[in-house]
Amino acid sequence: MIESLLIANRGEIARRVIRTANRLGIRTIAVHSEADTGLPFVLEADEAVNIGPANPAQSYRNAEAILAAAKSTGAQAIHPGYGFLSENADFARAVEANGLIWVGPPADAIAAMGDKINARNLMAEAGVPVAPGTHDPAATVEAAIEAAAAIGYPVMVKAAAGGGGMGMAVADDENGLRTEYDKVRAFAERMFGDGSVLIERYFPRVRHIEVQILGLADGRVIALSERECSVQRRNQKLVEEAPSPAVDPALRDRIKKAAVKAGEAVGYRNAGTVECLFDPATGDFFFLEMNTRLQVEHPITELIHGIDLVEQQLRVASGEPVTIPERTSGHAIELRVNAEDPKRFLPGPGTITTWVEPSGEGVRVDAGYTEGNVVTPFYDSLMAKLIVFGADRDEAIARARAAVAGFAIAGPKNNLPFFAELLENDEFLAGDYDTGIVSRMR
Repeated sequence: MIESLLIANRGEIARRVIRTANRLGIRTIAVHSEADTGLPFVLEADEAVNIGPANPAQSYRNAEAILAAAKSTGAQAIHPGYGFLSENADFARAVEANGLIWVGPPADAIAAMGDKINARNLMAEAGVPVAPGTHDPAATVEAAIEAAAAIGYPVMVKAAAGGGGMGMAVADDENGLRTEYDKVRAFAERMFGDGSVLIERYFPRVRHIEVQILGLADGRVIALSERECSVQRRNQKLVEEAPSPAVDPALRDRIKKAAVKAGEAVGYRNAGTVECLFDPATGDFFFLEMNTRLQVEHPITELIHGIDLVEQQLRVASGEPVTIPERTSGHAIELRVNAEDPKRFLPGPGTITTWVEPSGEGVRVDAGYTEGNVVTPFYDSLMAKLIVFGADRDEAIARARAAVAGFAIAGPKNNLPFFAELLENDEFLAGDYDTGIVSRMR
């Protein structure tokens, strides 16, 4: 087993990794920006290194500074968490070139899945269903218009190098495509350094279903149960639940088999997620993307399977065998508590003057902050993940309502009132909802 671990991330995911590492007797090293000096993950690590200013480009995305911190502290391995450098193939290669263990998939798998067009083509070759779309980048708006005419409107305009719901727009007709193509291309060049654009069929009423996979040290790829991720704003997730209320055993088997094919196609190792769009009207599902890292929503899979996914990541990276129970029990829901207003979902950072976490049976809080901390505008607005577990979906929802009511936050804006509203929404309660549920509530 790895003996010392540097966590190249911040906030709740850094605390999450530290918690498991401590239980396994692994020495932990935190790296942090100047803005994060007083956050809990810095204080809870065995050692902490300041790697630069608040700007992520000068700290959490500064590969040289992170590698220097690993060398100076004698770290044996690096866990990238999610976001920042977690899906950067060059960083993964640099970690291993420096004689360190990379707690993640092979760099080649990251690179293969990092480009949405390449990923689509690989998945199609492997027999994984993909939505109608372009096989090559639409190099000009005219090429995009020609592709859309063949695919049929509406279409999704996507940054090929994007991820996490960023760099995406819907076009209902040619005029809309001309506008959105230029916007997405410019955004992609600015954010990802790659202006390549993919055109794909847009499905207005679909569900977002994903499958947790784990590539083992012996070369096998296994699929755990699915997660439902259809409660989204701006194509970014707010609520997840497992298992999905839309998935029956036959569909679950089909999606899991497709997810295993996806992992095997790129020689996947460690934790990853295969994301799909599911059309309830036809029963068809399509590959969306593969996230080559640990997902934000991994706790709900942990709860229904009774496992620790971070521990499994560390075991795979150490070359150790893992034991994953295939059977699941109960129902889990995760609510992403963000520093944003609950109506328009605009960021609302500030100093936390009150922070009282809920407790009780089936309630778990993975938080990156506590009272007295400052939520700055430099990073993602996620403050905590409120996770609940029950014997069935009704019990999980009841516990979620009580936990939302018992979570007291003052200072920054927060979206707890939105969750209170969602947990009384007829569509959500029936389990018969899709990715448009938030817009219909607003």
